[in-house]
Amino acid sequence: MTTSPIWDICIVGSGAGASPIAHQLSKAGAKVLVLEKGPWLTEKEFFKDELTISIHDAYNPKLNDEQHVIEEEYLDENDQPFWQGEKTSDSGWSWWNGNVVGGSSNFMSGYFHRLKPVDFRLKSEFGAITGANVADWPISYDELEPYYAKVEREVGVSGRVVDHPHQEPRSTDFPYPPIAELPMSSWIDKAANKIGYHAIPVPRAILSKPDMGRRSCEYSGYCSSYGCSSGAKGSGRAALLNHAVATGNCTIKANAKVYKIASDSKGEITGVHYYDGLGRKKSVSAKIYVVACQAVETSRLLLASTGDKFPRGLANNNGQVGKNLLFSGGGTGQGDFIFSELTEKKVAELKKVGPFINRALQDWYQINDKAFTGANKQGQAKGGTIDFLFHQNPIARAHGTQWASVEDSHENGHDKLLWGEALKQSMKTEFTSYKTLRFEVFNDWLPTDDCFVSLDTDVTDQWGDPVAKVRIGYHDHDLEVGKYLSLKAEKLLEALGAKNISSSVSGYPSTNLMAGGCRFGDDAKTSVLNKNCQAHEVDNLYVTDGSFMPTGGSVPYTFTIYANAFRVADKIKAHWQQLAAS
Repeated sequence: MTTSPIWDICIVGSGAGASPIAHQLSKAGAKVLVLEKGPWLTEKEFFKDELTISIHDAYNPKLNDEQHVIEEEYLDENDQPFWQGEKTSDSGWSWWNGNVVGGSSNFMSGYFHRLKPVDFRLKSEFGAITGANVADWPISYDELEPYYAKVEREVGVSGRVVDHPHQEPRSTDFPYPPIAELPMSSWIDKAANKIGYHAIPVPRAILSKPDMGRRSCEYSGYCSSYGCSSGAKGSGRAALLNHAVATGNCTIKANAKVYKIASDSKGEITGVHYYDGLGRKKSVSAKIYVVACQAVETSRLLLASTGDKFPRGLANNNGQVGKNLLFSGGGTGQGDFIFSELTEKKVAELKKVGPFINRALQDWYQINDKAFTGANKQGQAKGGTIDFLFHQNPIARAHGTQWASVEDSHENGHDKLLWGEALKQSMKTEFTSYKTLRFEVFNDWLPTDDCFVSLDTDVTDQWGDPVAKVRIGYHDHDLEVGKYLSLKAEKLLEALGAKNISSSVSGYPSTNLMAGGCRFGDDAKTSVLNKNCQAHEVDNLYVTDGSFMPTGGSVPYTFTIYANAFRVADKIKAHWQQLAAS
């Protein structure tokens, strides 16, 4: 095993939680090393190829090489619940979200809603919920607000502010004007106003005009789940790491899989051990260490990093690493617009592709409804966000057309697969007779004792290291909120004149939205990190991905992960400067 020179900052991971640290510390003059398990791809490698993305999952590991074990709850013959795990190499359920430089931020949709002040005081505002480990944050919205504004400038967020009942306080307007919108956006505005809703523009981490060495959005229609070939999308790689490397102070080692953070008998970190691209074991040391591998893999790494002082895993003597894992509650819904029932003008507007809908509803971010079964004694509960979208890419739209319609879909108890002329007609109907408007509901996934990360003692990855075992229990309250919001969204679809309206809410996690596992807090007995995301038990260890979040809020997490990482970067810079002066 070879040992490299000491660095000022060693960062494990390169996504939304890692890139602000690398950006800010390298600009301050620190020598920064970033270790990323995946390859270093650039705009020229991001093709608008649905087969690559949708079928081959090209930017993630093969599940036979690297996988997870997912524990789900089942009922036995006596209706008693039990938990059973299954390898993702058997189920085919990938939990990877982008193993490349810049991480999953390369493949996000870039919906950049801020958290609101109420999200930082969930327990204080709405009270405890039986079976949930709800906790207030140790920081306030006001402490994070300047860093939301900083993300909007540094990463590049396009949008416009409008007044609505749950508009959060802001110190500045958006630095970039809104990106281009589809005609459907104005349809939603008019229908929402008609029924007393407040449709709001969705801020997007996508440049509406060229800046910072990046091109603006080119409106290809290939955005969500795709790498951005123009550089307009605010990935950690395009927006921050490229500039960090340009300082001459930041080194990125791609294809470097970290398997252990070593510590001595005093609990002090002695180095990071990793496999390079050729499978050779290597080690590096630094003054300060930052872990930001995304929630599940960060917990896995800390649990695997045992030592004399940490027999249960690094910074885990209180047993809290991996606990209170979060996903996103909610669901999806849709409604169809039948071309034969619309004017030629409206059909032409529906057929337009490229730009975005960029509309959301947050009228029920806080629910005030005593009829709601999940409300507290005051009739209040935390609600969420509804976002609207089209699936415009052909394979995504064609998916499902290979099956017979519901009326004749069962033959000997199985769905009937269409072939030949019947399949051609089904696809023709999909692409020429209607278009489907979809919505996504985002609400809190309450932390519980049945949603956590541990290590599997039997299943290993291609290097022989234990994989993460993830228990995915959810709280019934999540479903109640999701149903409430879905019915509100359905009413807007009705006002728009959509047909075949439906929605569904599920307790299955959305794996592209994960947080928790190393929550921050003031009490070292019930949290892994302090308010600065520094480990309670290890002075020079910070965790800056979404793992720090004790509750997730009711919006996608990436914006808040970025903002918090910029906040923590200031703390790490002060820590590094103090060490340099001593």
